[in-house]
Parts: sequence; structure tokens; C-alpha cells
Amino acid sequence: MVIPTLTETRMSKRLRNSEVCADCSTSDPRWASVNRGVLICDECCSVHRSLGRHNSQVRHLSNTSWPPTQLQMVQTLYNNGANAIWEHTLLDPSSIMSSKRKPNHQDKLHPNKADFIKAKYQMLAYVHRLPCRDDDSTAAADLSKQLHSSVRTGNLETCLRLLSLGAQANYFHPEKGNTPLHIAAKAGQVCQAELLCVYGADPGAPDSSGKTPINYARQAGHQDLADRLVEIQYELTDRLAFYLCGRKPDHKSGQHFIIPQMADSSVELTEFAKAAKRKLQSLSDHLFEELAMDVYDEVDRRETDAVWLATQNHSTLVTETTVVPFLPVNPEYSSTRNQGRQKLARFNAHEFATLVIDILSDAKRRQHGNPVPSPKDNVDVFFKSGGSRHGSESQEIDQPDYDSVASDEDTDTDLRMGKADRTKVNNRKL
Repeated sequence: MVIPTLTETRMSKRLRNSEVCADCSTSDPRWASVNRGVLICDECCSVHRSLGRHNSQVRHLSNTSWPPTQLQMVQTLYNNGANAIWEHTLLDPSSIMSSKRKPNHQDKLHPNKADFIKAKYQMLAYVHRLPCRDDDSTAAADLSKQLHSSVRTGNLETCLRLLSLGAQANYFHPEKGNTPLHIAAKAGQVCQAELLCVYGADPGAPDSSGKTPINYARQAGHQDLADRLVEIQYELTDRLAFYLCGRKPDHKSGQHFIIPQMADSSVELTEFAKAAKRKLQSLSDHLFEELAMDVYDEVDRRETDAVWLATQNHSTLVTETTVVPFLPVNPEYSSTRNQGRQKLARFNAHEFATLVIDILSDAKRRQHGNPVPSPKDNVDVFFKSGGSRHGSESQEIDQPDYDSVASDEDTDTDLRMGKADRTKVNNRKL
């Protein structure tokens, strides 16, 4: 388990000082919903997890290693009343919803708390609604333009409110020729940048002149923010590598990928494994990105399960609130994709580690523009080589970029419990 830094520990302690769960008012909540900007208790967290990461991205406050600026973002949102965004009509005396009772810590998890949490975050039943308009796309564009203007300030809750109403984090302003993240990066608004990225903003998106938010931050002298945006850009592949071997690439020195190696990699790949690898390599970039994001979500599910089990009072809570057995359905995805996502939970430690390594190696190949290796190539040679040197941002370090990971004898629990405190993704660079 990664030990949080002193700064992270102090910040998480400040967050938990006399705080209450946003959903049932239980004292001393130990979890956070990153994209909602609220703190939640163990029981309510179990419901949040069942909603899926597309609704609520949960992290343990002390048993998970946080990027300090992301924790700062959650602290700022919580302290500035972000929960009122999700409970707007409950707090509005003029609303018919104001008479609805919010559950308290004594209420049963099912159905009281669970039904309330689903209505609050899945259906957004209590969020302020704009008056109906004939052209929804125009309304969304107006909200996005407001977001574009707001991110230059430190008013995080205003931006979260705009995002909750439908503003697009990746909106490209037709007159300004850039996105909200470009503006936040230029202004050095670190927490705004974190919030935008949680909602899908791309640190590598070019403006009308070809400059990225990372370029904007560097040119404005915000080097720490630029470095953080690079981390976010590679967050997907970083987390997959860290899940297996506990290391991340050194982006500052130009190393952007680590390809772990199976402990039994000397064993020749089966024909089935070779066929699976060829199929993965033949996917279009779009389908490959979808698969990589689904595997990322499965890593998050397995790691959060491990943290959940390690932090529960097994004599009480675990009997009623269990782990999430597979990835929850995302209604924005096709039924085929949702079925494929759920099948990832069936992979044992060795099978899942093999898939993760295949994705990492092919992500690196695709980013560097290398051709698909022929079937006769021994892919293990690539895993052990550490890659070749490349110019500019894609340059790699001339050293082995792998660590040994779980062998077939390791159990699924053994693989996960040792990696239970890793970081997050929405649309990260592959």
C-alpha cells in the first residue's frame, strides 16, 4: 500500500474534521465522491459504488494515495457547499421537493438511503433545472461559454454547478479558439483544471494555433500545473502499470510508459493468447480506447473492493453492504460493451494481468506510430526491450521499463490487496 505524503495526510485530516456524510449526515465520513465534490460514509459509499464511476467516482480519504491538488479540489468544493448543487430543490422552500425528507444515519441502507442516493446522483432529481427551451444545443453552448469564462477564477462551485447543468468540459469556444482547460491552465487555476479533467477535459487538446493546455501552463510559468496535466494526460496507462508493478513512468525525464513483465514470461504464449493479442492489435483506435477505458474501470473496481474490504467492520457492515461484483451498467454504452465490461470480472489474476500488459504495450505502439508486429514476432522480446528511443515528448529512457508481476500461482486477492491505493480516468492519453 502506498503511504500518503505528510501533506496528503494533513489535508485528509482537515477534510474529516467534524464533517458529515453528504447523504445521511453520519459523522466522520471516510470516503469522497470526487466528481460530486462531497464526502460520504461507508454505507452510502456502498451505494455510490453500485451506481458506477460514470455517476460517482469514490476514493477513500486516508487509505488511497491522492494527488494533492485533486484532494485540495474536493476540500474546496465540500467546504463551499457543493452538496447544495445536488440537493438544490430539497433546500428551496418554493420547491415541491422541499418537503421530501432526506435520510439520516439511523435510517436503513435499503431502501431509504439507497433510493435517495440513486435519485440524487443517478437521476439528478434534486438538481436545479433550467427553463425548457426549444433548442437544447443552444442552451448547452451558452452554459459551456459561461464555464469558459468562469474557470479563470477560483470559484469552483460555480463551475461545478454549470457542469451539473450540462456545460461541456471539452467545449471548444468558436470565437476564442480554445477550451476551458486552456483558460484555467493559463490562469494557473489548479483546482479548476482538476475539476475540468475529472469531467473529461483533455490536457492534450490543441487550440486554434495547435497549443495544448500543457503549453499554456508552461508559457505562463505554471510549471507544477503543467507537470500535473502531463500526469493526467497519461493517467490511464500510468494507473494500469502501477496496478501491476507499483511504479509509474518518470514523465519529467521523458519516460511515458512502463510495460510490466509477467513472472512466467519465459513460457511460450498459447495459440489462444497470441490470437487474442492479434485481435487487440487489429482494433481501430476508437475501439481500442474503449477497451482500455473499460479495463481501467475494472482496475478501479478491483482496487476499491480491496480498500473497501480492508476498512470495514466485518462483523456488521460487510454482511449488509458487499463488494461490487462487476462493473455497473453505463446506459450511455451499448449492451454489447456493457456485457464485455462485466465479463472482465471473471478474469483471474493471471488472465487480467496479461490483458493489462497487452493493452499497455499496444498503447505505446499506437502512440509511437509503430506498425502492428507480424504474427511470427516474439512479443516477449518487446516487453523486455524497454522500447526504443523516440524524439520530443515521446522520448523513452534507455533502460528496461518493466517489473515482474503476479504469476499464475498468485490469487486474485493477493494481486489486488497489494495495489489497493492507486489513482484515477475518463479520457486519458493512450
